[in-house]
Parts: sequence; structure tokens; C-alpha cells
Amino acid sequence: MRQIAFTASRAEIAQTAKARLAHRYGDVAPEEAEVIVALGGDGFMLHTLHTTMHLDAPVYGMNCGTIGFLMNEYSDDGLDKRLAAAEEAVINPLAMRAEHRDGQVHEGLAINEVSLLRAGPQAAKLRISVDGRVRMAELVCDGALVATPAGSTAYNYSAHGPILPIEAEVLALTAMSAFRPRRWRGALLPKDAVVRFDVMEPDKRPVMADADSGQSVREVVWVEIRSEPAVGHRILFDPGHGLEERLTREQFV
Repeated sequence: MRQIAFTASRAEIAQTAKARLAHRYGDVAPEEAEVIVALGGDGFMLHTLHTTMHLDAPVYGMNCGTIGFLMNEYSDDGLDKRLAAAEEAVINPLAMRAEHRDGQVHEGLAINEVSLLRAGPQAAKLRISVDGRVRMAELVCDGALVATPAGSTAYNYSAHGPILPIEAEVLALTAMSAFRPRRWRGALLPKDAVVRFDVMEPDKRPVMADADSGQSVREVVWVEIRSEPAVGHRILFDPGHGLEERLTREQFV
């Protein structure tokens, strides 16, 4: 049987499941594991992927949370067989570079999306450039985001962005509550595109940037986003329940 490292969210149900599974299957440190089993919801799965990306072990999630889009169904039984039969998906994250008003540049990685959100009472004003060319001189909105295919059913979908097939070599650029151009919903861009947002009137209309709802930079003046092919997150799914199937099924709910 594989060497397994169990990790769990702070939720009582996840902590109880971890103790039960560790007693049954053994538990090693993540650095010694052949596979990491994450117990929690999608937020905890993203946290686990970020914190273990320096390790070679893939991550198999079991849902002890709410939505569990990135998770497999929870069960105490047959974990060793499920891990042996699991299908692997490799996801490249987005790399974010964001400059604060003080001139400091912050960096982060996002598996789902990088989002810009107004941080004051007035709408944000953004200039959008793709590969160094200005594509929209002024977008007045509550915010905008760039999402990966894996993250296209998360915040992106809630903002009325498109669901992207997991193998699609594209990114979704989606606006949130666009006021001008009226009702502009966004664009599909090549995976290797470099997207830059310049914040217009940052003093009057402050904007914050966030990578996967966990790495935030307030009062940004510009944000640059690109896919990071050098980083590959390995995620395991039960046969027939991989990301491609989940993304397709989500469109018919």
C-alpha cells in the first residue's frame, strides 16, 4: 500500500475523518508520502495544493466540506484501491505580479483565478492590455478576473463567465458588474497570453488584487497575470469523475 499523508481542514468532521483514516491506513509526513489525501472542501484543497506544490506527491481530495468540486466522495473503505485506480490531472496555475502604491511588487500563484475588486464605494476603472497591446482603454466595473479552466466553475462562473473544458488552451477574462462598456462580459484568451490591468485613478478608486482568495494585495496600481507552465499541480480523481466530466456535468445542472 502507498505511503499516505493525511491533511485536514479545521472543521470537526474533517479532523474526525483524518483520525479515523490515519488509524486505518497509517499516516506519514507529507515529505515522505507517495500520495497526499486532503480532507475538507474546495478551499482547503486549494490550500493543500499551494502548500505541497514543492513535493512530488499527487493530492487526492475527499469531500468533508460543502461543494467539493475538486474533491472525491468521502468513504472510509477501500482507500488503497481507490488511490491505485485514480486518474491524474495536471493543472498549471496563474502567476500574479501586482504593484502596490508604495512601489513594492508582490507575487502569487492561483489555481482558480486572479481577481481585481474595487476596494471603495466607487466603481473601479481599469485599462486592459494583452501581450503589451491595449485592448480596452477603460473598463468601469466592480472588478475583473482571469480564470483557468479548472477555476472556470468557481468565482468566474458566478460572475457569468464561461465554463472552459479542462484541456482548452485558453483563459477566461471576465468582468464583474461592468458599467462601461455596458454589460461587457469579457473575453477568451490564449493560455500563453499575458494580461495586464492598469488601475486608473487609484487614489479615488482603490482596487485590491487577490490570487485564489488567499493572497491579497490592497491598493494596487497594476496587476500582470500569466499562466505558469513551470508549476504543475497533480490532482487525483476517481475513474469517471475527473475534471473533464465534472466541467461538462456542471453545464447541465
